[in-house]
Amino acid sequence: MTTPNKTPPGADPKQLERTGTVREIGSQAVWSLSSCKPGFGVDQLRDDNLETYWQSDGSQPHLVNIQFRRKTTVKTLCIYADYKSDESYTPSKISVRVGNNFHNLQEIRQLELVEPSGWIHVPLTDAHKKPIRTFMIQIAVLANHQNGRDTHMRQIKVYTPVEESSIGKFPRCTTIDFMMYRSIR
Repeated sequence: MTTPNKTPPGADPKQLERTGTVREIGSQAVWSLSSCKPGFGVDQLRDDNLETYWQSDGSQPHLVNIQFRRKTTVKTLCIYADYKSDESYTPSKISVRVGNNFHNLQEIRQLELVEPSGWIHVPLTDAHKKPIRTFMIQIAVLANHQNGRDTHMRQIKVYTPVEESSIGKFPRCTTIDFMMYRSIR
């Protein structure tokens, strides 16, 4: 019997942002959870600290709901999981669903994770490889490693593509010095 390969970690999402091709938009959304232990909720999921985490407190599936006020283009979802720290709390099967509201969500991705340790990049694209446009994203943890009951997720980031300038084609600002001056206030 062969052991499945471990899920390889993706690049740090901050590197994606530095390229100037994507922007993190999680702060523009309303976040809710199916359950959480006190002190282990949305604030910990979004605090940019890999040492803190959301911990569910209920039956599966464990849900993270991300709702936008208007239809939003979303290119990538990044989830940080760490099997070494979380063991049986680490998700092993995740479903990503999108839609206008809770009543019409459709699954667009299902991931099988094997002892993940790092960022997991989930492209959210349609059949034509274009970023999706949606009001809502739902991440459902369907199973954990070692048949664990509750789950830990350390961070979730949501990225939209950066629009091309309508004034003209300008080179991308990729260094921190250039990025400070890339927009007019």
